[in-house]
Amino acid sequence: MTTRYVPPVPPSAPDAAKATSGLKQLVPMLLASRLTQRDLHVLRALWDHHVLTTGQIAQLAYPNADRARRGMLRLTNLGAVERFRPLLPPGKGTAPLHYTIGQAGAHVIAADQGIPFADLGYRRDRILAWALSPQLAHLIGVNGIFTALAAAARHHPAADLVHWWPERRCSKTWAPYIRPDGYGRWCEHGVCVDFFVEYDTGTQRPLKKVVDKLRGYANLATADGFTTPVLIWTSSRRRETNLHAAIGTPPVPVFTTTPDAIRDEQLGPAGPIWLHATSRGGPPRLRLSTLARYARPFPPHGDTNEI
Repeated sequence: MTTRYVPPVPPSAPDAAKATSGLKQLVPMLLASRLTQRDLHVLRALWDHHVLTTGQIAQLAYPNADRARRGMLRLTNLGAVERFRPLLPPGKGTAPLHYTIGQAGAHVIAADQGIPFADLGYRRDRILAWALSPQLAHLIGVNGIFTALAAAARHHPAADLVHWWPERRCSKTWAPYIRPDGYGRWCEHGVCVDFFVEYDTGTQRPLKKVVDKLRGYANLATADGFTTPVLIWTSSRRRETNLHAAIGTPPVPVFTTTPDAIRDEQLGPAGPIWLHATSRGGPPRLRLSTLARYARPFPPHGDTNEI
């Protein structure tokens, strides 16, 4: 007896929508079951801070760059992250791989935060726009300061990068006074210091604009009663010297540094690299933790470690 083939009946519109919705819920669940705590740590960082290089991800979560490359290739194959390599000017070599969060990774973040995916605000076009953004180098520079601090904390059990906030969160918290490139809280041997970061490439803005931003910090300190050091990372010793001359006597504690001030790679920005803006070749550069003496710290935040 021959069995007659009967084509399946297409589902009705409500049933199809229900099946699609179920599939969308299943995909992040299956992905999440294959993720480690380290993977989740990296995905959270990519969601909060947009773009990280392989080296920065290694500083944040891996013992070395080779392990980071393998781990990020795995996350790329799972669709949790996407990657790109920005073009550099001729003669400048090859840029490292840059990573952003992928759609599957964004689903995991929504589940991690306990919110519907639609409420997360993920837009793939906005995420990938960083690949061509003129602000990419600035963003990577800012993020590199904090990932270097995270690496220092991993090498020194008595230290911890307790907070790392991106620009958009800072703006929401302290508008209209300031819009720093980042905010952090560093603790070392029981001493904690809050700090704001201003990343000065030396090409994006004249010195006057950097100095003018200090008025906002002074106004904020007057309004909330908390004095917090402002750390300015600039491109060269010459730029740093010119910046000190332009600042004069700042209305809030200001400290500057340059990449070549780092002598201990393990300590990085946590080490003795910070020069008070009123220094005129006198006092030595200071460790980050010692800047606590210049601050009236913020009251404890209610949230936990956010790096």
